[in-house]
Amino acid sequence: MVTIDNYVRAQSLEEAYELNSAKNSRIIGGMLWIKLSNNKIKTAIDLSDLGLNRIEEDDKQFSIGSMVTLRDIELNESLNAYTNNSIRNSVKDIVGVQFRNMATVGGSIWGRFGFSDVLTVFLALDSYVELYKGGIIPLSEFVNMKRDKDILVRIIVKKTPLKVSYSSVRNQRTDFPVLTCATSVIDGVYKVAIGARPKKAMLVTDSDNILASGVNETSISAFAEYVANNIPTSSNLRGSSEYRTHLIKVLTERNIKNMEGIS
Repeated sequence: MVTIDNYVRAQSLEEAYELNSAKNSRIIGGMLWIKLSNNKIKTAIDLSDLGLNRIEEDDKQFSIGSMVTLRDIELNESLNAYTNNSIRNSVKDIVGVQFRNMATVGGSIWGRFGFSDVLTVFLALDSYVELYKGGIIPLSEFVNMKRDKDILVRIIVKKTPLKVSYSSVRNQRTDFPVLTCATSVIDGVYKVAIGARPKKAMLVTDSDNILASGVNETSISAFAEYVANNIPTSSNLRGSSEYRTHLIKVLTERNIKNMEGIS
């Protein structure tokens, strides 16, 4: 059970940052995972008054406020057109619509949860996070940073020309994933993000140029093997390490074939 001593709706990011700097204070969003823990929060800080619940778009990028819900990104036509519905596919099986109407993108990215579909799909894009004090940094760098008292303001997705595909395996729909996989090709470089391994999502690129000479059944299979060999997995109640490694190869192949239109 979580107990909260004080609740504050911050009127500025500076106020939120100062409040969050105190011991046992916490930024809250939908409170969906926090409430499952045993915690005492001295000051719960709500960002709802700061206009961070909008998806903004221009010619160069999408700007997704940290208070945007998973349902918002699921339904955003422009974002899904750009990602070949990969954003929608990554969140559509997360619990249910009621849950997705409350869970925030900021909470999903900031938490860097091992089971996060959201982190996996954004990691495969040309994406960045904007931190109040830390500025704008690549998501691939942020994912490996230690948690601190900074505030995640928004997620930025550059409109770099790309192909992208997303898939996951679940023991049953709406359950936590056994494995998540997002693949993309940006500026000729193939990237694969694997999550629910069961640790937080990890990114691998085609540094050996396996696909550089041509994308076909043989090269796709070889690249999938390369990804599986470079992504550590372990076991939990949802699946064994061996099963997850097998799924990495299967989902990587499937996604790349989907991106390239290979049946």
